[in-house]
Amino acid sequence: MKPQSMVHDGAVIPANMKYGRFFAFLTFVIGVIYAVVTMIGLISLESPQDPIGDPWFTMMELLILLIAPSMMSAMAAVHGVSAQDKKLWSLLALVFMAMMAGLTSAVHFSILTVSPHLDHSQPWVQNLFLFEWPSVVYALDILAWDWFFALSMLFAVPVFNGDGFEKAVRYLFLISALLSFAGLLGVYTASMTIRNIGVLGYGVVAPIGFLFLGLFYNRLIQQSAL
Repeated sequence: MKPQSMVHDGAVIPANMKYGRFFAFLTFVIGVIYAVVTMIGLISLESPQDPIGDPWFTMMELLILLIAPSMMSAMAAVHGVSAQDKKLWSLLALVFMAMMAGLTSAVHFSILTVSPHLDHSQPWVQNLFLFEWPSVVYALDILAWDWFFALSMLFAVPVFNGDGFEKAVRYLFLISALLSFAGLLGVYTASMTIRNIGVLGYGVVAPIGFLFLGLFYNRLIQQSAL
């Protein structure tokens, strides 16, 4: 029996799908730019132990402020076009993505606007604003991406039941969720090298998943126009 698509025939809303297609593709594009900027920043380091400096660090912070609401908007579209019997899963996915977006935006906006005006020789500033483990902003960002983002992607998985692009979205979202969850092991072991497993989940696999989500929407839009 052919799997049923996430969208019932009566629930096809082209406007919502066009909205979702835009933000799915936008998320992919920002993700690619972020990966390129990060790579350039890493190459520019004199030592692998050094933090990425400006202008690359500031660009990375700004890109996170763009990609987080873009991901939330894409997930809002998923909820808007999902079949009625999948609405609970898509709503949970949207809620957790919104929590991720709000938390990580607060973290990175604070780093961009407040942190530069503080005396970083002070221990309390380092414990609060230094983006290295352990610090408060680092812990909150891990909570945002390795927990709330991972939960969002996991709850979105049951929404996608069909074949083709929809099947690709289902598996990519699942892999992204599992890798992001695995990043929490870095907190348990106090090893940020292990935590980078989570970065693969939300920084590499997830943008590809949103690319296929955009392709899936594009196919549905073309079909609805026939």
